[in-house]
Amino acid sequence: MITKERRAARDIRHRRLRRYVRGSAARPRLAVYRSLQHIYAQLIDDDAGRTVLAVDSRSKEFRALHTTGGNVVAAKAVGELLAQKAKAHGIERVVFDRGGFKYHGRVKALADAARAGGLAF
Repeated sequence: MITKERRAARDIRHRRLRRYVRGSAARPRLAVYRSLQHIYAQLIDDDAGRTVLAVDSRSKEFRALHTTGGNVVAAKAVGELLAQKAKAHGIERVVFDRGGFKYHGRVKALADAARAGGLAF
């Protein structure tokens, strides 16, 4: 019951953000989700309704370098991997969607690493 109530508040914040944040083919939406153990990031084309690219802390590329996925170091690594893959797909500009989470800690670390990797938002 407690989990449902905590999730409801985040869902409300996320819906409020999504009124203004929309991705396209030219500038996809960088959606971030964090759980206790992992962090996930994906580039989404909302016009076509498809995921262009996804990176998370459970992938083989990530696991080859890091053991845990629930800390700031892991979030930075996921941001760097995302920026590398986006550059390979020819994507340089994105719209950031923090998913109702505070722009703090792991979410901020992922965003900063993606910016350092060459994504503009």
